[in-house]
Amino acid sequence: MTTVRLPLFPLNSVLFPGLVLPLNVFEERYRAMMRDLLKTPEEEQRLFAVVAIRDGLEVAPSAPGLPDPTSQPEQGPAAGFGDDPLKAFHAVGCVADAATIRERADGGFEVLATGTTRVRLHSVDASGAFLTAEVEELPEEPGEEAGTLAAGVLRAFRAYQKRLAGARERSLSTGAELPDDPSVVSYLVAAAAVLDTPTKQRLLEAPDTAARLRDELKLLRAETAIIRNLPSLPATDLTRGTTSLN
Repeated sequence: MTTVRLPLFPLNSVLFPGLVLPLNVFEERYRAMMRDLLKTPEEEQRLFAVVAIRDGLEVAPSAPGLPDPTSQPEQGPAAGFGDDPLKAFHAVGCVADAATIRERADGGFEVLATGTTRVRLHSVDASGAFLTAEVEELPEEPGEEAGTLAAGVLRAFRAYQKRLAGARERSLSTGAELPDDPSVVSYLVAAAAVLDTPTKQRLLEAPDTAARLRDELKLLRAETAIIRNLPSLPATDLTRGTTSLN
């Protein structure tokens, strides 16, 4: 087992390999992380690990809380994540490569990163200015019949998109070409479908591409059937990429 230590950025969302992650960094612990990453030469990758939060707060409280208005907010890199940060996070995350880190006049940062590889967390260190984690890279195995499953998932995803666009009285844009690589398909669909964080986390943790695709096929068929029988949907806009407050 080979592990590496990387800065750790917990979020209330799941990052998948190949997907773009825009970040608006304003908390001091993550500002410190970005300042440290900027020390890495531009020709080298500026890597950090992203994990979904299982139990905790993405943004640490910055004012006295309720019900006791005199209580002071937590401070430090592990604020909002309890006494054992490792337990607050899902065990499998994704390495992000920060292609762009721009510092604003107020000291915050605008970051544009891309998911690269899946990793498993082994330990979390809160002794520095920001969280770091010992992580092990998880290989992406194709599994059996990944190619056939990918074709089925793409058909189901197109049907899902059409139903979703119809339910929202939107026109479906068909200009973008969908990929045909099974692993890329599996991650794209996992990121684009309207699913809750635990379900997306389950897809990230799938043992291989084929298993992820099988799960997605069931999910897409079920979601499409639900949309077909509902008169309206919650106002979740798939055409806009979410940006974390951090």
